Amino acid sequence: MSETSTTRAARKVREGIVTSNAMDKTVVVTVTDRVRHARYNKFVMRTKKLHAHDEANDAGIGDKVRVMETRPLSKNKRWRLVEIVERAR
Repeated sequence: MSETSTTRAARKVREGIVTSNAMDKTVVVTVTDRVRHARYNKFVMRTKKLHAHDEANDAGIGDKVRVMETRPLSKNKRWRLVEIVERAR
């Protein structure tokens, strides 16, 4: 391998709330971002649903989790569960 192929860009990491764990080894994580509106300069909440790979089927609905970008694992899965930050009460 050459030196250029050994270095790669840092992968994106997001934090969100698990909204579904009905699938096997997959969780749906809702990530909310505050984005400044271009014209009105007001902060707007933008939500995104990410399908993440959960190898241990460990995360439950309402858990706060950290996910990391990865190679495509299926049609919709491009993220994997890194850690469960906080369990749901």
